[in-house]
Amino acid sequence: MHGRVKVKSTAQQEEEKRKEREKKLKAFVSARDAVLRKRSAGEHDEEALQLTQQLLSSNPDFATLWNYRREVLLQLETSREKDEVQKLYESELHFIEACLKVNPKSYGCWHHRSWVNTRLPQPDWTRELGLCDRCLSLDERNFHCWDYRRVVVKESGVSVEQELQFTDRLIGSNFSNYSSWHYRSTLLPQLHPQPAPDSASNTSPSPTASPQIHSHRVCEEQLLKEYELAHNAFFTDPNDQSAWFYYRWLLGRAEREEMISCVYVSRERERVSVAFSKPVHAQSEGLMLVLDGQPQQVEWRSTHPRLRHSPVWLCDLPPGSVSDISNEHNLTVHWTEKYTHRDCALYTGCAESWCRDSATDQELFRSELSVEKSSVLQAELQSCNQLLELEPQNKWCLLTIILLMRALDPLGHEKETLAHFQTLKEVDPMRSSYYSDLCSKFLIENTILKMEYAEVRVFSLSNKNLTTLCHLDQLLLVTHINLSSNQLLRLPPQFAMLQCLEVLEADDNAIESLEGLYHLPKLEEVSLRNNQICKLSDLESLASCTKLTRLDLRGNPVHKTANIDSELSQLLPLLCKSQAFVV
Repeated sequence: MHGRVKVKSTAQQEEEKRKEREKKLKAFVSARDAVLRKRSAGEHDEEALQLTQQLLSSNPDFATLWNYRREVLLQLETSREKDEVQKLYESELHFIEACLKVNPKSYGCWHHRSWVNTRLPQPDWTRELGLCDRCLSLDERNFHCWDYRRVVVKESGVSVEQELQFTDRLIGSNFSNYSSWHYRSTLLPQLHPQPAPDSASNTSPSPTASPQIHSHRVCEEQLLKEYELAHNAFFTDPNDQSAWFYYRWLLGRAEREEMISCVYVSRERERVSVAFSKPVHAQSEGLMLVLDGQPQQVEWRSTHPRLRHSPVWLCDLPPGSVSDISNEHNLTVHWTEKYTHRDCALYTGCAESWCRDSATDQELFRSELSVEKSSVLQAELQSCNQLLELEPQNKWCLLTIILLMRALDPLGHEKETLAHFQTLKEVDPMRSSYYSDLCSKFLIENTILKMEYAEVRVFSLSNKNLTTLCHLDQLLLVTHINLSSNQLLRLPPQFAMLQCLEVLEADDNAIESLEGLYHLPKLEEVSLRNNQICKLSDLESLASCTKLTRLDLRGNPVHKTANIDSELSQLLPLLCKSQAFVV
């Protein structure tokens, strides 16, 4: 034991720490109370600055003190000359910088610094950019600093090109800098925008333009260069997610054009259904229906009360306006806010008519690729497959391969895609449900494409392990749908968009809710054998389907309900009165 420094016991240390904390707390509380008394008394003087400085130096996250400090500074500003105001606020900037050393992620500090620069007669934005550089060199993911940098860039007029070079430096020093990848994704579309479809020239914006303007997608030439950058990053560290996320953004499609994608009109129902390229609130979007050259006073409604914003909207035509099958009619739906419209002709002898863009025409699930881009993506797919051989358990690589296959040929690669999804679930079981939903989405997209190529109105996806339903607005014209032997838990409100549906087969799922079987005007047959429908009240929405003539509930818990026939006759009187076959 000789020669060793005596170490205090844990109990002694804890007691001394406790006393020290109590001493500091008393001093802090005393100073805080003094500050709050001064504020209540309306005192805005130098002493208030000193007291708040004392408190904020140890706790920069006291928002009330920053607010009081701003009140004091505004008061002092009124009694000083311009040069003195400059010195006052520059001193404040030095104080804030000291506070940032205590907590570089203090909301109050960064907000106050932004405010101070708006009060400075001559703000030094170069200095502020330098501060951002220093802070980001210490913590490259400090999102407070990234947000502040965007403010500085906007005010100082730093060019998009300069900021892109800044991300080059950060990414070059650390591929794992997710914030830099994200910032890059906001800059590229501004410096290298994808030309508009009707653009006569490939003019680029000035490289001196500020990077705080609305942007679109990236032009193909630059996109191909970005593939290589991301490719280098994830080959350097295959398990780092930053570059993989960026690569996924590169593979994404541009936002869909706002348009009317389909107009459907039924003589029998004297109803018009309109599908849009995105969910809208039609009652506030300026929709106008013109029938045979005459504007009509109609009321638009969504297909389900829960869908306030919906891609499909309905309206009833004036009684007798299109019911005579011997007459021909022309309809036009105008979307005045977006300066677009769609025409639809209802010909003599036709009970219904529609005018629509197919999913292929809309490039809904896959964009058309140029020869150059296609060859680059093929090379990328080959490289990712090589990486997968070296890293067979890498989930990012597997998911990227799936996305590349879908960008190149979703139908041709369907079998391989399904196999990769199965592997993903095995290597990343925590996200198994996400992969199941994503796989369901891709299967639905493929089936829509197949249905359109075959020019049929039958949608069949039985025994595909579906866990969710999506793109239901694309099934507006479908008359027969088979969803049997999947893993569906519900028919969501969006299912009510299937306004032409006549037959639904959804046996052998785990469906508990039929909320989406709501006011489907043509629905005649519903088969729901072997699901999890427990209560008669779960069937209430079917009462709105007035043409329903067959309902099969065998194998559901509700089927064991006592006196089910009489109960159903009360719940679904129209079904029973029409001599329907109820099982």
